Amino acid sequence: MQRPLTGLTRRNVGRELLAGVTLLAIAIPLNIGYAQIAGLPPTAGLYALVVPAVVYALTVSSRQLVASPDAAAAALVASSIGGLAVAGSADYVTLALAQAIIGGVMFLLLAVFKLGFLANFLSKPILVGFVGGLALDILVAQVAKMLGVRIDSGGEFVDKVAGLFTGLDTLNWWSVLISVVSLAILLLGRRFARAVPWALVVLVLATVGVVIADLDDAGVAVLGPVEAGPPTLTWPVIDWTTWLVLIPSAMALTLVTTAEGLLVSRSYGEQRDYATSPNRDLFAFGLGNLAAGATGGFTVGSSTSRTAAMDQAGSRTQLPSLVTALGTLVLLVFGTGLLEDIPSPAIGAIVAVAIVPLLGIREFARLWRADRFEFAIAAACFLVTLFIGSIPGILVAFVLALVNLAKRAANPAIDVLASTGEPTESLLDEAPAGSVTAPGVIVVRLAAPLFFANGAIFGDAVKRAVEAAPEASVRHVVIDMEAVTDVDVTGAESFAALQEWLTARDIDLGFSRVRPDARARLVDLGLLGDNAVYETNRAAIAALEN
Repeated sequence: MQRPLTGLTRRNVGRELLAGVTLLAIAIPLNIGYAQIAGLPPTAGLYALVVPAVVYALTVSSRQLVASPDAAAAALVASSIGGLAVAGSADYVTLALAQAIIGGVMFLLLAVFKLGFLANFLSKPILVGFVGGLALDILVAQVAKMLGVRIDSGGEFVDKVAGLFTGLDTLNWWSVLISVVSLAILLLGRRFARAVPWALVVLVLATVGVVIADLDDAGVAVLGPVEAGPPTLTWPVIDWTTWLVLIPSAMALTLVTTAEGLLVSRSYGEQRDYATSPNRDLFAFGLGNLAAGATGGFTVGSSTSRTAAMDQAGSRTQLPSLVTALGTLVLLVFGTGLLEDIPSPAIGAIVAVAIVPLLGIREFARLWRADRFEFAIAAACFLVTLFIGSIPGILVAFVLALVNLAKRAANPAIDVLASTGEPTESLLDEAPAGSVTAPGVIVVRLAAPLFFANGAIFGDAVKRAVEAAPEASVRHVVIDMEAVTDVDVTGAESFAALQEWLTARDIDLGFSRVRPDARARLVDLGLLGDNAVYETNRAAIAALEN
């Protein structure tokens, strides 16, 4: 087990501390923006950078993955709690804390029972569509903020778009100017000097401009008073039925974070040559979210953008997260007055720039070129998430994942070899080179488990191979089981039905190169051992295996 801050040495401590200052400058404006997306006070985003970040940094196996609320998590919080309480109210905050605690428990269960593989059902197309739908919903609210147009940020996507267009007559030109200048600084700065924390630069300049010109009196919305003081221990007090209502949304948050977090953790571990432990990472996410729910934060996930920024800054330890936690704590205790005049259009511009890559435009284009079916899966997740909601979106994502899995499993590679000793064309793929059979024997190679989704397809393939051979030339059909790892009851029934069909034509059915686990299954299902189907083909199988 790695020690906390593994990789920290005297030689790199200065670089790690500097990276921590950079992370602090990036995280504070983003977390304030994400808290607003979630419908929570700014302190909820800042509290998530203190105790949860420390707990996570000291327990995770990844040396680089940055844990923090992100845009997708914030949008999920808003969409799932928005119908239960008024955004910004005390009840709303309480529900967000409870949601984080439920998510923390789920992470711990995934870690203890080693169930992280469940996140593999969220394939790339599903994540692209799901996160893209959330991102576009967020983007509409940020555009309204940048234009100075007031809309119901907790409403449905269609209502937000309608509110944006109908509210254009209330557009505030000072807000537009702040937004345009902020976007120019962020985009040009990122292109020519990526190491500079441009989000912080934008906040400072915009705030100074608002204060000097009294732009809040001209209609420019500002952040307003921010509660001062460190995070304190708390516990959400709600009835048990409300806890149950929050479970689906907490599950969605957990699965999305698991899929993205483990992938990013493993990716950087492989790139930088250090070992990671998926279950330990899940355990760290669990503790981090419990800490968030108990100290006034909200759901903590993995931040891909901040992790990439730390990697580019040369950081290879979790020290920057600890530096950020300390800096945020100092700000909460002594400097919240500095946050009151931050203009909302500047926050909107910062969040919008962070959100646009999550729309997945390039990923959608890549899926369109590579696989139209997977593109359709991504598009379906995108539309359901956008127009119906995040929880239906995650449910549809799982259904589509199963459909995609069944579609691929139902079309396995089946190689058929004719009795002449020369390979014929495979029914679904080219036959492997060098495969031959004895006269009168057809070998069928199935490169997949035989189960309910492909049993009938496999049986039809064997029948077509027999019918395509010269009349009465086939005496034996042997199933090459080398690549068959399992057989279910439906698959066994397909074998039995195939046996009856072959027996009616005086053709024996046998099995070759059966794996030990698959052999045990076939014995249990009555298809091997003393079964006559196997015994009558012993000679043919021995000839082939030798």
